[in-house]
Amino acid sequence: MNEMTRLIQSHDYLTPRIAGKSGVSKFKFYKYVRENGLEQVGRGIYSASENWPDELYVLHQRCPNAVFSHDEAFYYYDLTDREPLVHTFTIYSGYNSHRLTADGSCKAYTVKKELLDVGKIMVKDNCGNEIPMYDLERTICDLMRSRNSIEAQEFNSVLKAYVSRKDKDLNRLMKYAKLFRVDNVIRRYMGVLL
Repeated sequence: MNEMTRLIQSHDYLTPRIAGKSGVSKFKFYKYVRENGLEQVGRGIYSASENWPDELYVLHQRCPNAVFSHDEAFYYYDLTDREPLVHTFTIYSGYNSHRLTADGSCKAYTVKKELLDVGKIMVKDNCGNEIPMYDLERTICDLMRSRNSIEAQEFNSVLKAYVSRKDKDLNRLMKYAKLFRVDNVIRRYMGVLL
């Protein structure tokens, strides 16, 4: 069994980078892709599987620095029952996300580079692949930061769903809120809801 066949069996998706880490040259990688009819599911990302591509994982492979946030996180944490129409992620200011957002299937939010990893955790998506997403408290800070661009009804329902959770961490929420300068706003809302 050659190295590419082993890689296919151990990975749902392959990129030249993954193959390179296992000692397979780009030339051999693309030759294998052509000869074995691997399906291109994203730029430089190939799948041997007949299943539907895991869009979140493919997006993560295309832009490893991006962290899923906002609508994607609201849905993941059951803060809303509305599945996102477009994938939402956060990337650092200055990153050119045009190629990712040009087709309208994604929406990018930006933060200062030093704040990108605040609250970032790895979670399993619906297909069982690990993707980066913000934790519950960072998600609420993102909600507050974007409150002017979110429908009032959705804003209120997400906030009420968070407040009713047993696993909420108000100390962590306030720590993050200070970093993102939304602590006064959060205090005001929490004062009414708690």
